[in-house]
Amino acid sequence: MENSRPNDTPLVTSIIHAASSELSPISNGGNGRQIMKLVINGDSHTQAHLGQVITHYLASLQPHRQRFLVANCIALHASTWFIYVSGYPTNEEFNYEALAPLLHLHLNNAGDPFHGSSFTLNSTSFEVSVLDWFANLWDIEKNEYWGYVTTGGTEGNLHGLLLGREQFPDGILYASQDSHYSVFKIARMYRMQCIKVASLISGEIDCHDLKALLLANKHKPAIINLNIGTTMKGAVDDIDLVIKILDKAGFSRDRFYIHCDGALFGIMLPFLKSGGPKITFKKPIGSITISGHKFLGCPIPCGVVIARLNYINALSRDIGYIASRDATITGSRSGHAPIFLWYNLQKKGIMGIKNEVENCIRNARYLKDQLGDAGIGAMLNEFSNTVVFEKPLDDEFVSRWSLACNGNIAHVVVMQHVTIQMLDSFVAELVHNRSIWFQEDGIRKSLCIADEVGAVNCSCALHKANMDIQPNNYALQQIKQNV
Repeated sequence: MENSRPNDTPLVTSIIHAASSELSPISNGGNGRQIMKLVINGDSHTQAHLGQVITHYLASLQPHRQRFLVANCIALHASTWFIYVSGYPTNEEFNYEALAPLLHLHLNNAGDPFHGSSFTLNSTSFEVSVLDWFANLWDIEKNEYWGYVTTGGTEGNLHGLLLGREQFPDGILYASQDSHYSVFKIARMYRMQCIKVASLISGEIDCHDLKALLLANKHKPAIINLNIGTTMKGAVDDIDLVIKILDKAGFSRDRFYIHCDGALFGIMLPFLKSGGPKITFKKPIGSITISGHKFLGCPIPCGVVIARLNYINALSRDIGYIASRDATITGSRSGHAPIFLWYNLQKKGIMGIKNEVENCIRNARYLKDQLGDAGIGAMLNEFSNTVVFEKPLDDEFVSRWSLACNGNIAHVVVMQHVTIQMLDSFVAELVHNRSIWFQEDGIRKSLCIADEVGAVNCSCALHKANMDIQPNNYALQQIKQNV
């Protein structure tokens, strides 16, 4: 059967906004809104006209700037302001004006960054410099690691878990239920047997359940996906405890592979003033990945994956066409992304990154406290900048603040550009709206989210007493039994 587009699917992509403008092409979209039609009809347009469209698009985003917890400015040119609105943990506080001339070049990092290629317009020297920086951060020597700059955390997971599967073709993939959705998609793509492990209330992998599952399947090698900051709750899986469990379950070092998905926290944890779980290749892990557009901030989605060099040979093939070795998931890769990452790391320096990490953690604790003081149930894991709270009942409020929700809970990831003023504005509006949502016979009620965040962090009538006892509980306290 021939694929076809449904008759009711719009063929014109539109940008809807409330700002008034006389730019063409624009038509009324009803409700006082206007629609800027972006149909590509085959006609050529002048650069001036296209510039007007982009300028209009930029202006349409301005009204959202103060409402969204992840809105800020990016200067590509001194006279140009770009506002990016997103409900996800991306850092929008950066300025890459100095790199604007590179946009006139096609930069392609084909093949192995350590082998070069026959395509000379590349940035592999910048890429290797970035990789060396992360290798040093995670304690692995230059002659012991391999890696590359990816399109993002998902590609890093694709690569790391592929290494695990190639190492153990009959291995079982274990991932907690709080793992990023890409992990389970990858299992289907690679046709790997995947077992979902239970999670604690905090979002951390339940090591009791993991041990039971390992013992029940000890005849097959284990491929473990560990989360260095879960998507919804920002929980960090205990690598040391998982390694201990593998040993107790009878899995020697040559019968397991550990991949660490550190999309956001993989770069933050090493810079925490108060310390935290140590992410290091001195432990028996096989690969780590992070997203470059999250904490570091980059206008191009990207990431970094670092793996042990001895695992790469099973994947790599020499390709004469590019005069390089093929060991990456994608063939061609962005040559711009490594330069953005290099520029960012050089500009911030170690102290700059450390200060940003501490500021994010401090502001996240401020938000958690403000929510608690307002009688709103909220949870914040100890080494996290992800504040989890009851899901707002109004979809318009969720959309206006670009919140990420799951079931009865929502979260705010407090990044570098999120100011105290923005947080105060958010809490004030949330409190005002809750006074309307939860009115019943003149009494304000709250949702019960104890099942999602624990009774101590729930503010419903039944559990509020527990919240009053521990008003400064930044992390959900979990008692780990001996395993």
